[in-house]
Amino acid sequence: MKSIEILNNHKLKRTSCREGIIDIVMEANQALSENEIRERLAGNYDRTTFYRSFKTLVEHQIIHKIVVDNQVVKYALDNQVTHKSAHAHFYCNTCNTVKCMDDIPVQHYNLPDGYAEEETEVLIKGTCSVCKDQA
Repeated sequence: MKSIEILNNHKLKRTSCREGIIDIVMEANQALSENEIRERLAGNYDRTTFYRSFKTLVEHQIIHKIVVDNQVVKYALDNQVTHKSAHAHFYCNTCNTVKCMDDIPVQHYNLPDGYAEEETEVLIKGTCSVCKDQA
């Protein structure tokens, strides 16, 4: 799927900044931080244009945030766009990368009466295969 199709499917106006953000996230082999996306984004977009575009893509569930801790937040295409089921994410403590673990589904929990699940996130922290091989 192309960025233009994704924007059309979400009934969003097509802008070069939005397309660029989506393209970068789609091409990445891992989740990226806002700064990593902004640094890779070709074109001269001011901070306001970038952040408005970024915020719109998050609000419309085109990209989603993966919170590692209070200082590290990464972004990847949302499951609604990729048509993947809910899955775990892996954070490497050595190289600080976040990878989707598509083969590890998120467990659904039986909650007590009165509680309603809205979102469940699974983040596994450790050492990735690349860093482990280099050790």
